[in-house]
This record gives sequence, structure tokens and C-alpha cells, in this order.
Amino acid sequence: MISPITLDALRTLDAIERRQSFAAAADELFRVPSAVSYTISKLEEDLGVELFDRTRRKAALTPVGRLVLEQGRKILKATDELTALAQQAADGWETELRICMDSLLNAGAVYDLIGAFHRVCPKTEIRFSEEVLGGTWDALNDNRCDLVIGAEGAAPAQGFGVHALGHAVFEFAVAADHPLTQLPQPLPASAILDYPTVIAADSSRHLPVRSQGLLDGRSRILVPTIEHKIEAQCKGLGIGYLPRHRIAKQLAEGRLKILTLDAPPRPPVEVSVAWRKDNAGKGLKWFLGRLKQMEFDAERGLRMPVTGIAE
Repeated sequence: MISPITLDALRTLDAIERRQSFAAAADELFRVPSAVSYTISKLEEDLGVELFDRTRRKAALTPVGRLVLEQGRKILKATDELTALAQQAADGWETELRICMDSLLNAGAVYDLIGAFHRVCPKTEIRFSEEVLGGTWDALNDNRCDLVIGAEGAAPAQGFGVHALGHAVFEFAVAADHPLTQLPQPLPASAILDYPTVIAADSSRHLPVRSQGLLDGRSRILVPTIEHKIEAQCKGLGIGYLPRHRIAKQLAEGRLKILTLDAPPRPPVEVSVAWRKDNAGKGLKWFLGRLKQMEFDAERGLRMPVTGIAE
């Protein structure tokens, strides 16, 4: 069954209600009043209902007319949005852009980028997700995202573009009132054996999981993100390495304390941006252009350029 409700009829109905007369609606639609009256009369006839109460001097909708108008405006809005999306896609801008951030990073700078992008291309839907360790590469390799910010280590396969941002530095940190803080430093390996390690578990689904900073031979507490790991260690639930740029506040507040171990320091981890080379979307290109202006600071994390992000 073909519905008698057309986009033209809905636009006519909308114009009449907004302008409060058939004649004014005709002026807005660049039609003669008789054409507007015919459109509405034909719609009423085909639907078998009255849309306007004609016993009044001004055009007044009936309850059924109000229902058709309210739902019709949703259809008109959806049609306009679909038209804009089609034109946007034809011009090379993605209708959806999937961004995956490594849990190592603080999301603040990424949200600033997303905000700047939406002022340029507000119709593109941003799907933002968070992964841990190899989970970012897994998401990109499995085509669950278009762009990774904060990918750690080397790419697992060919076909990815990679831009290095800098290196993250990790510190061995414990709660400020932890028993280990009372011992002389550097701490021998035997001193930490009785305390569990807090681990942000690798979120890979298909690629081999990666392990960072594990202290072997001890019990473990696995948490889903770096943020959870920081909080667990602040509460004294366990110990372990934490990214320096993520714990400045906790150190300043006296919730965490950095200790030294009688062992080689944990090597810095390279942090990169990664994407599929065969992705030619303009939205991805926009983000890459801005991210390549940025850097990863070991003390403060991902940083905007001094002059800000150009739109």
C-alpha cells in the first residue's frame, strides 16, 4: 500500500500551521492559494479524515491533523538530515567516524579535538571507544575503528599508517600509607613479593595479549582500564607501574607515592596514532592533520599546539 502522505503534503501542512493561514503558506511555498487548498483537500480525501476545522476563521488543526503534523515534522527533519548525509558522503566526509583511544591516555585532549571537528562537520557521528594495550591494535586490525590514538608498540601487520607522538614514562607507585613506603629504597625484589600487582588487562579479542610491567611470582588484581588501576593503587589494594602523566594529581594530593626498585627501570613506551592506509575519508584526514601537530609529553600527556587547533 502506497501512503497518500507525501513530503510535499507534509511541507504544505507545516507551512499552514506556522503561518496560520492558507494564503500565507502559499506565499512561503511560492504557490497560489488554490494549489495549497487542493493539496490539503486531496490529502484529507485520501486519508478519509479532516485535518483542519473549517468552522473557524483561521486555519485550526483537528486532533488528527495535529497528530499528522507532529509526526510529519519528524519525517521532514529525518529527510533533511538524510539529504545532508548523502551530500556529505558524496563529498568524501564520513557519516560515522570510529575513534579508539588507548586507556593509557587522558581523554581531555581527544574530546577537545572532537569538539573542534564537530564545528567543521557536525553531521558526522563520532563513535568513541577505549581499549587497553594491544586492544587498540586489535580494534583497528578487526575493523572496529578507523583511528587509534595512543597505540602502544609496533603495528601487528602491514597496511597501517603510524605516526609516533612520543614516549610514556612509567613509575612504580603505591598508596601513600602503604607499608612499602616505610622501607629504605631502593626496594629489593623480595620486599614486594607479599603484595598483589594491579594490572590493566589487555582488551584484545583476537590478537595475542600484551603484558606490560608485570611483577612475576605474585598475586594479581586485574582491572579494566588505567583509570581503575590508578584508583585501586590509591586505595592500597596493590602495587605496580603507572604512567607518570596520569598520576600528577594523585601525587600532589598525597594519595600516591613513587618508590624506586633495586632493578632496571621500566623502559618508556612509544605512543602513536594509527589508521588504515586505505581509508581516504576526509574526517580521518582532518583528525590526522591535527594529531600530527600534537605531541605526547611524558609529564602532561597528549598536548595541543601552543597556538591551539585550527579548524
